[in-house]
Amino acid sequence: MSTRTAAGARKRRCAWAAGADPDYVRYHDEEWGRPVHDERRLFEMLTLEGAQAGLSWSTILRKRAGYRRAFARFDPRRVARFDARRRAALLEDAAIVRNRLKIDSTVSNARAFLAVQRELGSFDRYLWAFVSGVPVVNRPRAGAVPARTPLSDLVSRDLRKRGFRFVGTTIVYAFLQAVGVVNDHAQGCFLCPPLLRRGLRRGTARRVR
Repeated sequence: MSTRTAAGARKRRCAWAAGADPDYVRYHDEEWGRPVHDERRLFEMLTLEGAQAGLSWSTILRKRAGYRRAFARFDPRRVARFDARRRAALLEDAAIVRNRLKIDSTVSNARAFLAVQRELGSFDRYLWAFVSGVPVVNRPRAGAVPARTPLSDLVSRDLRKRGFRFVGTTIVYAFLQAVGVVNDHAQGCFLCPPLLRRGLRRGTARRVR
């Protein structure tokens, strides 16, 4: 074992990433909870979290490269143009989850994503406005991370109103964690943020106008 690998193995992580699955460890250490502002990455994570519904996150991580290939590296403009023939071909693609509703929703979500960009300038601006641009830092106790919150309820309702699918509040909360709008690295995890100093504030949810 290399020195770097041994050092990584000694780090304390959130319970869900404490096992030996290297995909989980990498995702936890390098992505989860880190603020994302890139439009394609936001569309990617929204798509992958929706694809996870009813499945394990490890299944989605293993298929991530397949999703990037199948969905034009998550370029929403290209995905929005997928016709019935293209969607039917994806049902035969074993590199992704072959679920008609999830495939169709990815295409319709791309169109809704573009509509948000046209209205507000970017999906990034839309999403981060819910917390006034400041990540919500919770520092939960191990095992005490919620599946949904008032923030995810609010974002889920607004996404559904805008025509998005597979955006129930539990899926949305996982999405918010994935793109760093919410930081839920648990106490004891080496990535758990320090306690806020007096005078600093946490992000708070607000409605987008």
